[in-house]
Amino acid sequence: MNILCAGLNHRTAHLDVRERFAVHENEMEGLLGRLRAIEGVSGAVMLSTCNRVELYASSLCPMRALEGFRSILAERAGLEAPLYYHATPQAVRHLFRVASGLDSMVIGETEILGQVKKAYSVAADAGAATRPLHKLFQHAFRVAKSVRTETQITSGPTSIGSVAVELAGKIFGSLEDRRVMILGAGEISERTARSLQSRGVRSVIVSNRTYERAAQLAAEIGGMALHFDHWEKSFADIDILISSTNAPHAILTPEKLAPLLKLRRGAPLFVIDLAVPRDADPAINEMEGVFLYDIDSLEQIAAQSLDIRRQEVVRCESLIEQHVGGFISWMRSIHAPESHASRRTA
Repeated sequence: MNILCAGLNHRTAHLDVRERFAVHENEMEGLLGRLRAIEGVSGAVMLSTCNRVELYASSLCPMRALEGFRSILAERAGLEAPLYYHATPQAVRHLFRVASGLDSMVIGETEILGQVKKAYSVAADAGAATRPLHKLFQHAFRVAKSVRTETQITSGPTSIGSVAVELAGKIFGSLEDRRVMILGAGEISERTARSLQSRGVRSVIVSNRTYERAAQLAAEIGGMALHFDHWEKSFADIDILISSTNAPHAILTPEKLAPLLKLRRGAPLFVIDLAVPRDADPAINEMEGVFLYDIDSLEQIAAQSLDIRRQEVVRCESLIEQHVGGFISWMRSIHAPESHASRRTA
């Protein structure tokens, strides 16, 4: 049995490409079923975030699994996926690095661990995770904990949300008198809202398709909730718009913003788009007074706070290598009795 990892991420594919392959939560169970139907694939876990789409599979024939995965992605997206590919032990090493935040756009980021846990949970609930995958992901969670507690890899801004807030601070100098609107109330939005709160923003408006979730988050941070159909009503008074919804298409378009911008009387608007697929049409960056930043454009800001974390990477890699060895030893041990038995039969 082999462990396969195949996918694309922020290093191998631009945001324009990544958003074409993004998998929404309501699609995941059906996609896992299709992946397990590939000949030779016994188990599958699918990870889809703003920066990556990856398959982890247990398979007797990794190359057949890879081609099946490539075919399914191409059919969904309408173009060939620029996939990287790893098999045991490289696939194990790759997952451990991903879960530990070493393969992220923001090195040492902590959001990815929660996303990996969610991906594993969805696969387990769907009956798609085999024994080797259960063991692999549980081991990955221990590795991530060890890396966090034994190194300083999480020093400084370590999430997309915190980098977005760092950017807002650079733009305005102080955030204390600024008004911020957040579209979407998911995990990234929540972390961003809490970072804004810690920087003392004057007011935060939260708008979400599920109003109850917006109200809950707004109450937790001392903000105000708006029904999603009404967010435009407060548009004229905000300085920063941070968007992270699960909309399948852009919700911030030139056509949508043009009449709203007239109400602002020339006041600049900074839009930080954290969604994949993107919430903001890139064309709004050409509109007078609008300044747009998306996931990829945050990478440069993130790079400025990496010095300490870069020094810790060597320690992290050493810890991960020890755990890779431990997991490979476990895989060999579960197959050893079968090998001995086959030799006795022969």
